Amino acid sequence: MSDNEFTGSETLPIDLLLEKDPILKQIELKIDAITEKLAEHGQKFNEISDKLQSIENLTAKISKIDEDVEAKDTVPKQAAEKSFILKHVFENVEHFVKGRSYEGGSENHFNVVSCIALQRLNDHLACFVSIRGPKEEVKWEVETKVDIKIDGPNQISKAESCNHCFERNEGWGFPKFLEWEEMKNEYLVDGKLTVEAHVQLIESSGFSKEKIQKFDESTKEDSDVVLVVNKKEFYVLRKYLAAQSSFFKALLLGDSAESKKPKVTLAGIDPDDFHYFLEVLHGELAIDEYNIEGILLIANTYGAKTAIRRCENFLLNESKNPLKKKLQMAVRYNLKNLKDKCMEEIQTFHQLSSVIPSDINDLDHKLMGELLKKAILLH
Repeated sequence: MSDNEFTGSETLPIDLLLEKDPILKQIELKIDAITEKLAEHGQKFNEISDKLQSIENLTAKISKIDEDVEAKDTVPKQAAEKSFILKHVFENVEHFVKGRSYEGGSENHFNVVSCIALQRLNDHLACFVSIRGPKEEVKWEVETKVDIKIDGPNQISKAESCNHCFERNEGWGFPKFLEWEEMKNEYLVDGKLTVEAHVQLIESSGFSKEKIQKFDESTKEDSDVVLVVNKKEFYVLRKYLAAQSSFFKALLLGDSAESKKPKVTLAGIDPDDFHYFLEVLHGELAIDEYNIEGILLIANTYGAKTAIRRCENFLLNESKNPLKKKLQMAVRYNLKNLKDKCMEEIQTFHQLSSVIPSDINDLDHKLMGELLKKAILLH
């Protein structure tokens, strides 16, 4: 997997931008002051400095360069898949005991708990992604695509990809990801190793909770179209869905061939998530901590404003998710009220560091600026 690159219109040299734009120059000077201040607080704040420097570099490259590019960035991104990023900085790696597993912090995404795990296996560094199933004794499985990457200094990078279907609690990945001596000499930074895993959940089963409302054949008399999601059928009303979703308005009442069909297939979504999405559209209190990401993914993809608003209200008033997770969802699904609340809750450098995503490219331009302003205020 290659490093992230920016493509598009040709950019001006950063020095020329700073020379021509006094505002950017002021931002640069303030960030330099922040960086110097953070260094005084030790290694913990140095990590924040590195992230802010990355934001500065990206901002200088893409701000005020091309109006067409800026216009494109204002269009909300449509979610197309269940995917997330795990990232962990492992310490004292050179002292790892052979055969012992060292895990990064576990995270819950789309109701799937996962983490990165490392091992020293003979003369190699082994790198895995570990997934745990539901606590209940039920049959479950998760089909995944995993990309694991380790970046070292001097732009050195090592990446591997694999596909695996998890059916039990286990780690899966690469027993010989790097030779141990190569890892020590070329990838360690002050005894630390930064590992990143991009995980795509292709299909899963066994993670759903009890359904509130039925959309099966027993409701056939109250429906006029059948939606098929991964072989599961949902009996619904065209006009009701069309009133709730711009996607379904075009699909079921527009000029497309599907508008005349009694049965329409929807691709690329999870049937359990779609069931909860329909429950939300029909007024049920179906949103919880475990299914909200799946519901938001579908609501955002299908342009269902009512469902999006209800999800945002849940995140604002009921959710116990950490600040970083809430801000990630606010940015990904363009939830302005949630984003504003998250920004208000950032009151310390520690909180600022915790919410900056592992991949700076996940930040939109406005949020970059807001985080810079917040850093200046905290300074």
